[in-house]
Amino acid sequence: MELRKSLTRHYRWLRKYGYNDSHSGNISALEGDNFWITPTGACADTLKPGDFVSCPVTGLLAPGASADANLHQAIYKANSQAMAVVHSHCPHALALTLNGEDFVPPDFEGQLYFPTVPVISVPYETYFEVAAARVAEALKDSPICIVRGHGVYAWGETLNLAYKWSCSLELSAKTSFIARQAGTLPRKSV
Repeated sequence: MELRKSLTRHYRWLRKYGYNDSHSGNISALEGDNFWITPTGACADTLKPGDFVSCPVTGLLAPGASADANLHQAIYKANSQAMAVVHSHCPHALALTLNGEDFVPPDFEGQLYFPTVPVISVPYETYFEVAAARVAEALKDSPICIVRGHGVYAWGETLNLAYKWSCSLELSAKTSFIARQAGTLPRKSV
């Protein structure tokens, strides 16, 4: 139950700090051969630890799991170091990558953590069919990626680390956005 309490807390923080709206994104963490994931249609404001759905890393997904459960499953299968996955809708990161170009953080921390953040273009009409494999592949070489126009996916060796990557990316994107508005950063990142 402690893991599900932590998942609930982190999912609420995504909402509280503006990385998700009330019903967007999802979050999961491994426990043995299964992972706990937000249920489909989860509301961050009312989610309880007992609401999380257990799914196997290998095998059929449980009914009621997030629509992205197959994507989380694909990440865990492709990356044995991944112990948690956070999916958020960081507004600055999404806005700055609608052109489909990889994001290069202009700030020190962003460069330290991920010098380039891959941006994946997935046609909206085939998202549920193709996103899982494409995101899992991108996350083999990076702790974080962006699906253009949709959201950010981050994995970590801990839940807190996956959350940190999401927060760090959004702060880098916000810094980039403000610097561009202030005219202190060229339209293209350094």
